[in-house]
Amino acid sequence: MPNVQQLLEKRVTAAIRAAFPGAADSPALVLPAQDPRFGDYQANGVMGLAKRLGANPREVAGRVVEQLKEDAEVAEMAEAPEIAGPGFINFRLRPEWIAEQLGAVNRVEPDGEDRLGVEPAADPETVVVDYSAPNLAKEMHVGHLRSTIIGDALVRMLKFAGHSCLRQNHVGDWGTQFGMLVAYIERKNLIQPVAGRPGRFVVAKALDDLEALYREARQLFDINEEFAREARETVVRLQNGDPRTLQIWDEFVAISIGHCRKVYERLGVLLTDAHVRGESAYNALLPEIIKVLRVKGLLTDSEGARCVFLDDEEGNPLFASKDGPPLPLIVQKSDEGYLYATTDLAAIAFRAGYFPELPDGSKSPRADRILYVVDARQSLHFQMVFAVARAADFAPPDVALEHVAFGTMMGPDGKPFKTREGGTVKLMDLLNQAEERAFTLVGEKSPELSETERREIARIVGIGAVKYGDLAQNRSSDYRFDWDQMLSLAGNTAPYMQYAYARVRSIFRKGGHEAEARHRDDSALRLEAPEELALGKMLLRFPETLDRALEDYRPNILAAYLYDLAQTFTSFYEACPVLKSPEPVRADRLKLCDLTARTIRCGLGLLGIETADRM
Repeated sequence: MPNVQQLLEKRVTAAIRAAFPGAADSPALVLPAQDPRFGDYQANGVMGLAKRLGANPREVAGRVVEQLKEDAEVAEMAEAPEIAGPGFINFRLRPEWIAEQLGAVNRVEPDGEDRLGVEPAADPETVVVDYSAPNLAKEMHVGHLRSTIIGDALVRMLKFAGHSCLRQNHVGDWGTQFGMLVAYIERKNLIQPVAGRPGRFVVAKALDDLEALYREARQLFDINEEFAREARETVVRLQNGDPRTLQIWDEFVAISIGHCRKVYERLGVLLTDAHVRGESAYNALLPEIIKVLRVKGLLTDSEGARCVFLDDEEGNPLFASKDGPPLPLIVQKSDEGYLYATTDLAAIAFRAGYFPELPDGSKSPRADRILYVVDARQSLHFQMVFAVARAADFAPPDVALEHVAFGTMMGPDGKPFKTREGGTVKLMDLLNQAEERAFTLVGEKSPELSETERREIARIVGIGAVKYGDLAQNRSSDYRFDWDQMLSLAGNTAPYMQYAYARVRSIFRKGGHEAEARHRDDSALRLEAPEELALGKMLLRFPETLDRALEDYRPNILAAYLYDLAQTFTSFYEACPVLKSPEPVRADRLKLCDLTARTIRCGLGLLGIETADRM
């Protein structure tokens, strides 16, 4: 099925070009109408064109409408376009066209994916999505939540849209903190020999409390100069490939990743161990990064460190602090150690194909787009890294480098989210609390269910509430984490959406109908009542909603659509009897119900949120 918005955009653009041959680059700017009284879609591009031409906008719109009236494709899908206000062009879709399109959307081949009208991308891209990226020296906490679930939703949406996605978990597994931890593990005798295998050992199970271990090591490092020296020496041994140090480090990293794995499984995100590629993976490439920067004349020695200062086309500093001095991207410290920036440059160079292979044999994905789902506070860092990567030709111009920034998660009081004691909230503790709160809610609403059923529904609702509460927000904004709001059965929340899905599915249980039996029917639906037509129009907007959500990587656009769809369905269900209607009205209304449920389930699934048929 065509994306309705794109189809109209194409036809209006053609009409503008036909009416004004010199305006080939004028966009049609077709959007869903804000007020259904004036139609279903609105083209807003005429005003800009009229301004360029120095002409009356309504006269320009009139010439475009005359061309549209001659367009057979437009005539088939919409009534005669109308001019409104200063030059808007309004379109009202024909009910019979909507009915035919819904029939096409409804059909699912026996072994096919339920696309719900979404056509795979005509030019699929290879997209690397860098998200989550915890520091393996600590357990995952709430600060990792937004990156993890926003990144996961984007991967799901991009894959459904037809792109090839490479998930990358760029974990912090290298550097000073690991020298400190390895030295502390040795000092605390947390290494156990392997019986019968001289020279082999394992790190003790005592590492289960990573947070406590890191805190103890950090405290000793700060107050004990002897231990600080041991830690720095351990870093050198680690970077030089000392076998014993590497084995201890490798054991520690494996245990740390195991902690992350449990969180990912609990959250239901798509990240696995196979997607972990930490900073250490790029270590061997870092000297080459420095070499290339020097050969290209980009490297400057400043106070013992190696830096990159970039200028704009007019010779002014590209990056400067508020008081004027230029800001460098530091890529190597005076002690010859490397920084996050150096590793990020190496990762870009590998992902874009400058380095075709890593030392471990991994092949470059040669990405078309590289997305970094990282806190907005890192914006300047990524601006500088991207600029240096371009200047050094690590990423060619046709490879998009994009920072998908997000705001901070705040507590209900508007302050940074903390425990009552003022500490950082561990992510696993947060998820445990979500499920317990949801279990209480399910027990109040559905006490007749068995405990096993209530526990499973509580898992789906609790985890879904945490994820949807974030994804329904504009990612650029800070947002308040409020248990009462996100677990509410009213408003744009996961419980409301999950209940809306279960409510639709209950119709089929009550009527004794199998929804799947209707998936082979692509005949046009009868849409006689206004509420049927409104629901049909809303269902046809799913493909364009997904496109708009991906244009700027904003899952909240999809969440808002699903909420609107659920509300539109409620209006339909209250006005249009389903099971008590005579045939063939009953059959078509059941198909509308099934399409609604499938769209909600698919949309929530693209956000990484599960549904249950009963709640």
